[in-house]
Amino acid sequence: QVRLMETGGGSVQSGGSLRLSCAASGYTYSNHWKGWFRQAPGKEREGVAAIHNNGNTTYGDSVKGRFTISQDNAKNTLYLLMNSLKPEDTAMYSCAADPTVRCPLSRSDYNLWGQGTQVTVSS
Repeated sequence: QVRLMETGGGSVQSGGSLRLSCAASGYTYSNHWKGWFRQAPGKEREGVAAIHNNGNTTYGDSVKGRFTISQDNAKNTLYLLMNSLKPEDTAMYSCAADPTVRCPLSRSDYNLWGQGTQVTVSS
């Protein structure tokens, strides 16, 4: 069974940090893009960060300089380190993967999704 599972969400005060993980089972992060997306209530899902197996990364403008995406290919796990968190970062965060991605921060390019993990940042 192919599955992506996110962990690491929680509640934190403004300025704090969290690290999200996304473990793949029944699936290998081979030569393609993996991404983190988030969706706040009443808003569309937006691309946060993405990484290719070759190490290339891309970030959404709102998180540049604060968030870092990384991967451990041996563990088949994706990470998102979030620093200097703000209340506007509050959202459900999901990881996604797909071998045919053309626009790494475009949600429509991904077909495999995790269930998501909630991040809540209080002021």
